Amino acid sequence: MQKKEIEALVEALLAQEGAELVDLRYAKEGPKWVLRAFVDKPSGVTIDDCAYLSDRIGGLLDSEKAIERSYVLEVSSPGLDRVVKKPADFQRFAGRRINVRLRLPENGQRNFHSVLRGFEDGGVVLEDEGGRRRFALDSIEEARLEPEVEI
Repeated sequence: MQKKEIEALVEALLAQEGAELVDLRYAKEGPKWVLRAFVDKPSGVTIDDCAYLSDRIGGLLDSEKAIERSYVLEVSSPGLDRVVKKPADFQRFAGRRINVRLRLPENGQRNFHSVLRGFEDGGVVLEDEGGRRRFALDSIEEARLEPEVEI
């Protein structure tokens, strides 16, 4: 199966469990392949949630024969520096500080550390001392929230 098909399977399963798929990464690390699923729930994700969802996801992928080679499945929370990928998440986290890396430089710059203003007209809107900028979603290589620090 292709990555998009695997993502769709996992997203459907997680929706039944009241959770969402934040990111899915499949890579070779040394001699083994690792599939990492980053999941979240409105109330947050516990270690017990990760163990339970790992069993559910692993069982589904095995029963569907979704991945042909052997792999290690890791399920975890998205962490404090959560990846942001979906238009709805760019809206949801508006007002938060975000780090964005573009696939190709714009005016000689690939990395932006800005305030996320949302998602409008098919683009991610950022604001910093340089003003407002809008980037097409497919021009973004990676976007991560900056951890909120409590004092």
